[in-house]
Amino acid sequence: MQSIPDLIRKKRDGETFCDEEIKTFVEAVTNKTMQECQIGAMLMAIWQKGMVATETLTLTREMMLSGEVMSWPKEWAGLVVDKHSTGGVGDKVSLVLAPALAACGFKVPMISGRGLAHTGGTLDKLESIPGYNIQQSAAQILEILASVGCCIVGQTEMLVPADRVLYALRDATSTVDSLPLITGSIISKKGAESLSALVLDVKFGRAALCKDLQSAKQLAQLLVDAGNGLGMRTGAVLSCMDATIGRCVGNSLEVIESLEALKGNGPDDLMELVTTLGGVLLLMTGAVSDLSEGRKKISDVVIGGAALSKFQAMMEKQGVAKETARALCSAHTDYYSILRKSKHQMELKTPADGVVVDVDGLVLAEVLHKLGAGRSKAGEPVNHSVGAELLVSLGQSVGKGVSWLQLHYEDPAPTPDQINRLQNALTLGKHEDAQTQQKHTLVKELLLPD
Repeated sequence: MQSIPDLIRKKRDGETFCDEEIKTFVEAVTNKTMQECQIGAMLMAIWQKGMVATETLTLTREMMLSGEVMSWPKEWAGLVVDKHSTGGVGDKVSLVLAPALAACGFKVPMISGRGLAHTGGTLDKLESIPGYNIQQSAAQILEILASVGCCIVGQTEMLVPADRVLYALRDATSTVDSLPLITGSIISKKGAESLSALVLDVKFGRAALCKDLQSAKQLAQLLVDAGNGLGMRTGAVLSCMDATIGRCVGNSLEVIESLEALKGNGPDDLMELVTTLGGVLLLMTGAVSDLSEGRKKISDVVIGGAALSKFQAMMEKQGVAKETARALCSAHTDYYSILRKSKHQMELKTPADGVVVDVDGLVLAEVLHKLGAGRSKAGEPVNHSVGAELLVSLGQSVGKGVSWLQLHYEDPAPTPDQINRLQNALTLGKHEDAQTQQKHTLVKELLLPD
């Protein structure tokens, strides 16, 4: 068997690993027989030299097998599905989609993450609900799925332990954007969920990892191929991530917007993603014959209230008091009687007349991150009440001095520079610019298995 330095040298020199060599590397990472400096050197070699498709698939499979692989009752065959997003600003799709899929009869073991860089991740959003417990054992996950149909939980200790090590060191070694390592990290965790079908929301644009459609397509193809290679029906939706998704950014605010969406009041762009991603899953599992039928089915369970009932049941099963869950899901909720409200609010005004041409989602996210809505290092707390709410829509005509953004913040107050950055995130065009009046759609392309 080759030594670890030999394996590092081989990849450094651009050679291709055989299956056994990749297995040796992943086992050494999992068993902690490889020094951190050696793992870092290997990650950098992979980042520089890349991996061919067979290497990427083997890496993904070995990472998946580094820990527990979940198993489900036989009668759930074909029904266990999930979704993964490569991350966005205001991306609360999971909070609406998971209960909608459960309302369609599927089992959704959504194992999510916490946010790094921008604002909070899915788990941070849910933890702004008092009592919500993201830590559930494999047995508890099984029980929640049996009774409710969906859960949104954190990664268990036993699930893909190799990824825990590699993920932390990728951040420390500036190898986060390596496509084979991204693929291994995402697909190994989904593979360990033993899914029948997986849909990926691969984002591109200013506020995304991939800055253009072409690079997003390349990543999507790798992810789809790896997922299908592990036996999951895998498809991808390529969506634009320039502005925010929906109107709200920040943990508590995004929970409120998700609950409003589940009550039938969701913004068009959020619902476009929810129905498209859900529709693709329904299509891949054979539950519907075409995408439009799938989208309608998802839309119907949201508008009809079935998805909201599932979300309420999921909250209760994951530790939220019955009366709290019921109050959040009632028709006339005072959300801030339950969720934390920031100490201060501030409204920013439009500097001139015009049409809202653009709102830079990345700028919003970066400023909110500095104000406490996100974290820079794993383990840091986030402030659930910090966020922003867009008060205008793309294509909307506005007069000078109209409130366009409400900022929710704690102490200290945002600096003049931060307020200036937020103001510059808004782009106004001329009223006669008819193009901005076109419907703003996020979904640009689909990548479905044959």
